[in-house]
Formats: sequence, structure tokens, C-alpha cells
Amino acid sequence: MATLEELTVVATQEIEEAKPMYKQVNNERLEFTEADYDQAIVDLANSKFDQQENGYKTARQEAYGSWQQQMDMQYWDGVNGTTIWADHIAQVKADNPKP
Repeated sequence: MATLEELTVVATQEIEEAKPMYKQVNNERLEFTEADYDQAIVDLANSKFDQQENGYKTARQEAYGSWQQQMDMQYWDGVNGTTIWADHIAQVKADNPKP
């Protein structure tokens, strides 16, 4: 896993490659100032770090399905004596491990 400093280097490179960047101020298109570029690097690095540290949570939430779907799986597991729901949860966790 990358450190925040390593991700800042990556973010800096990506922002440099994206130049020139613009912002809309009072209906006027202006190029970023140096302070804007510096903030964009900080924001992008923090975003990458957050995704690295917590992205598995979002991926798991999406893969689990709704609570209604899970309840339906549990119902049918009880009726049929299967383990579809438990298998599904185990697979989601295996596919999206904690960092």
C-alpha cells in the first residue's frame, strides 16, 4: 500500500499532465493559479489515499446487494436447507478484502 507521500507524487504527476486546468469564476473561465494547482494536488492525493484505505467498503456495499435481496436469500436458504446467502457474503468479502 502506498503512503500519502507516495500518492502525492502520483497526484502531482497527474495534475502536471492535465495542465492547463480551468475554473469558472463569476461566469468567467480562468486558468488555475499556483495555489489552485497546489490544492488540486492535495485533494487528489487525499482522494487516492481514501480510496486505497476505504474503497473496499463501497465495493462490498455494492456487491452485497440490497437488504431485501439478502433477506430473500436467507428465506430460501431456510426453506431449501442451502447456504446461498452465507456463500454470497463470503465471496463478497473474499473479492473485496480489507487492506
